[in-house]
Amino acid sequence: MASAFDISSSALVAQRVRLNAISSNLANMSSLRNENGDVEPYQARFVVFQTDEDLSTPDGAAGVKVASVETETIEPNYKYQPNHPLAIQQGDHKGYVAYPNINMTAEFVDALEATRAYEANVGVIEATKSMGAQALRILA
Repeated sequence: MASAFDISSSALVAQRVRLNAISSNLANMSSLRNENGDVEPYQARFVVFQTDEDLSTPDGAAGVKVASVETETIEPNYKYQPNHPLAIQQGDHKGYVAYPNINMTAEFVDALEATRAYEANVGVIEATKSMGAQALRILA
């Protein structure tokens, strides 16, 4: 029974990290500078999951862990705004401002999926807890 708690808990942690990355993406949809203050549009983050073999059962169930949080390397959205203070001053994109290329709809769908997975794992923990309580009542 403890392994069911461990497996579901690992999924809760992994989905929380995923939701944090999604919320960061949504919060930075119009960020034009990086952490160092350089003019560089925000690059979206995404979480890569991996099977956690340390949390496995003889029946084949296994936990999950965050393998890494990756940064997308995609071309930014360019908007022609020649009077903007951060507009590109030379080259092919002269007069354009580079904005993060983040799809709000896709981020919301990912957030909904992560939330549903989180809720499902909370349900598994509640069901496991209920079965343990029932077993104690039967034995008592």
